[in-house]
Amino acid sequence: MTRQEQKEARKAALYANFQSLDTLLGRKTFVLEANYLHNQYGNPVPVTSILNFIKVDNPKVVLQTGNNFNQGYNGVGGVTAEGDLQNWKITRNLKHLSYTISFSVTTNIGAYDVFILVGADNTATATITGLTRGSLTYQGNIVAIYNSVVYKGQKTI
Repeated sequence: MTRQEQKEARKAALYANFQSLDTLLGRKTFVLEANYLHNQYGNPVPVTSILNFIKVDNPKVVLQTGNNFNQGYNGVGGVTAEGDLQNWKITRNLKHLSYTISFSVTTNIGAYDVFILVGADNTATATITGLTRGSLTYQGNIVAIYNSVVYKGQKTI
């Protein structure tokens, strides 16, 4: 294949994936499995995607952090917050083949706003902010719930 043909084939594949993401995100049933969490300075820290995720399963949302080394509040070395999905808003960008999603969730440990940017290649970046100062950023991939391999810890009290 020539370079131009390869470029067109890649663009067609991205557009097809963009269409399948439309269904997945529209149903509000997906998981962002994080490969990195960004600290308060914006530095990426590698994490285990099985324990660090944002799960949206309409009408429920699970926000979790964890690690393989400590027990933590949730039994997997971090925090698990569960709540109901509120204020869902999705915007499609056909020019850049991307999505912007925002929603709120009130959990047992606080209220949070979540803002997610999703690319046609299933990469995603989510920023979670709460009522207090600071934020947490997840960077990873969007997958369907039935393809996800996450492990949910105990709900943090």
